[in-house]
Amino acid sequence: MANHKSAKSRIVRNNKRSIINGARRSRVRTFVKKVEAAILSGNKEQAAEAFKVAESELMRAVRKGVYKMNTAARTTSRLSKKIKAL
Repeated sequence: MANHKSAKSRIVRNNKRSIINGARRSRVRTFVKKVEAAILSGNKEQAAEAFKVAESELMRAVRKGVYKMNTAARTTSRLSKKIKAL
């Protein structure tokens, strides 16, 4: 258990950030799943629209420090490739 005031406040802060970051990560996953669902249905226009939103969410997560840039770029690239193959 933490003994210093600063250490105690870091524990509280880290728990809050963990909840916020978890929500952000979940939000990104949801948007990526929407793109993948549109791809599976074979609807290119719907997939392209969902991709735009998902890409935006991924980049926002990068800015907030939830994901690394390469992870977001890799995910974006793979989704884009799947949409182009439709």
